[in-house]
Amino acid sequence: MKIDLNCDLGEGFGAWTMGDDAAMMRIATSVNVACGFHAGDPDIMHKTVAMAKAHGVSIGAHPGFRDLHGFGRRPVPGITAAEIENLVAYQIGALQAVASLAGHKVTHVKAHGALSNVACEDDMTARAIAAAIKAVDPKLIFVVLANSKLVDAGEAAGLPLVHEVFADRAYEDDGNLVSRKKPGAVLHDPAAIADRVLRMAQDGAVVSVTGKVIKMRTDTVCIHGDTAGAVDIARGVRSKLEQSGITVEPFARP
Repeated sequence: MKIDLNCDLGEGFGAWTMGDDAAMMRIATSVNVACGFHAGDPDIMHKTVAMAKAHGVSIGAHPGFRDLHGFGRRPVPGITAAEIENLVAYQIGALQAVASLAGHKVTHVKAHGALSNVACEDDMTARAIAAAIKAVDPKLIFVVLANSKLVDAGEAAGLPLVHEVFADRAYEDDGNLVSRKKPGAVLHDPAAIADRVLRMAQDGAVVSVTGKVIKMRTDTVCIHGDTAGAVDIARGVRSKLEQSGITVEPFARP
């Protein structure tokens, strides 16, 4: 069995940093780089891409709503499909250019925060994201929340898909992530999370907050770089998987 560990990195801005990117880069096998809308700037993007190249880590664009103050975690009411396509294409293109400058290559796209959360339940948003990816490069891999509307949109667009589950987030009974506004939405116990991820990988399923078992294809596991204790969580997850005979490697070779 093989599985990828992905992490959202490059989410600082200017002199402000978020998380320990250097440490996470030595654990994750794929990283999703903020492209300047919810976080990140050209210098941070280049630094993150260069680190990824040095460690043999795959990189993907992590486009979100244009909302630095809210870290891209606030929905944008009334946004149109065309506006979503434009903002996603813009951010992918920005990372592709910076990656070329650093001698690396963008292999995938994963929507960030509220953009992803809305798309998981809204056909229009999901289709707009998929359409933008296809227009930029139909060979880019679309990282999608397993069992969500992103899967349907990606399949309809003919994009290569990688199905994602979350190590450090709780699930509702419908398969969506528990809102960060609710207590218990973000998990922090490294040992418990490592055991949980191993079960996800072996069983192809997640367990909801009420104990419901939800079958989910598990190609890649996300650990948020901004979660408290993220490095310890990631290290524990990778160690648990490898000790159990599961190969941890990128879903797309850089």
